[in-house]
Amino acid sequence: MALIPQIFGQRSNVFDPFSLDVWDPFQGWPFDSSRSLADRSRASGDLSETSAFANTRIDWKETPEAHVFKADLPGIKKEEVKVEVEEGRVLQISGERSKEQEEKNDRWHRVERSSGKFLRRFRLPENAKMDQVKATMEDGVLTVTVPKEEVKKPEVKAIEVSG
Repeated sequence: MALIPQIFGQRSNVFDPFSLDVWDPFQGWPFDSSRSLADRSRASGDLSETSAFANTRIDWKETPEAHVFKADLPGIKKEEVKVEVEEGRVLQISGERSKEQEEKNDRWHRVERSSGKFLRRFRLPENAKMDQVKATMEDGVLTVTVPKEEVKKPEVKAIEVSG
């Protein structure tokens, strides 16, 4: 029975039913395992700056007309997001979510929302029209549309066989 608290976590406060901490096998890796991620990010802004949005999830689908990228960016204003096109057909999406201001008398119980910078780059195929990229932001979802050039089907000409 001694393994159950390690696997499923322990209550940090017996009277708070929502204080159950879930066991994380990677907690502290590759950093000091004696401190939680929230403790480290509060103690030094460095960790949150470098890894907070490193895992910003972006979907990329290809339709017959375009390449479409979608990113969930809740709480970020369109002015805080940059969409750029670089040489070599590279699409770059970047931005920053500001850290919430901490008051001196505040006592944090849990810090799970990330803040900091994010940057994602995608090399697009040759059929991408890089000069016609469009981006929209609606309800915290960034949609970037990169139109595709029409693929011209080779003309087939029937040759009459004589003989």
